[in-house]
Amino acid sequence: MPRIIGIISGSGIYPEEFMAAARAKAPDARLIMAAFKGETREELAEQADASAWFRVGQLGKMIKFLRKEGATEAVMVGQIAPRNLFDLRPDLRTAMLLARLKQKNAESIFGAIAEELAKDGITLLPATTFLEDIMPAAGHVCGPALDESATQDAEYGFKIAKETSRLDIGQTVIVRNGTVLAVEAFEGTNACIRRGGELGKGKDITLAKVSKPNQDFRFDVPVVGPDTVKNCAKSGVRTIAIEAGKTLMLGGDEVRAMCNEHKVSIVALT
Repeated sequence: MPRIIGIISGSGIYPEEFMAAARAKAPDARLIMAAFKGETREELAEQADASAWFRVGQLGKMIKFLRKEGATEAVMVGQIAPRNLFDLRPDLRTAMLLARLKQKNAESIFGAIAEELAKDGITLLPATTFLEDIMPAAGHVCGPALDESATQDAEYGFKIAKETSRLDIGQTVIVRNGTVLAVEAFEGTNACIRRGGELGKGKDITLAKVSKPNQDFRFDVPVVGPDTVKNCAKSGVRTIAIEAGKTLMLGGDEVRAMCNEHKVSIVALT
């Protein structure tokens, strides 16, 4: 029997890169896509071996689709916009899931979804599956080499981001000259970058993005990509510090070209 993998697909280039890597590394696998209205790109859903569209919150209907197609594994890739989470119209299965959660954060909600999938014989795979080779190792990744000041801010921001992620506040911080300018919360990374850029007057700013302690790599994996670099360049961020071996760099060739063009450096730290 062929391997049948359900792709629970949000927005961005993450689902596209996952599908390309899956086709290359598991060519006999059948890829089934659960797509979300207002999030998943239509042309990408058409490239799957089978696909169906759902509203955010239709967990029961989505699981029925995956089971019908014979999926025994699934992976969550891509983002769901916060506005759609606040406009949630849950079906019965989702409502029951939310009712039993004491805390409603990304980790608890996605963990509960993984449990619901398991009840129907579907194993949720790490979101890094097939993508391990685009997680940079420690060291300079691309863009200009860091000077001493930038290196100090990268290391400081990394330390602070590790602490805010431990507290489940956010996994990204913006610093300049040893001062924390912005901490990511529910608004997401790009909004944090813009806020930090305004406070730092758009000059010599550092972004640090890390994983949580005991990060569950089935969901919420740290990611940087072309949009990250574009937003950083607009806001005056000159250094992006990521966690080595635990951060996906999507659109690698485009990211390297943009970093060289905009003089933005990426460094991977441990």
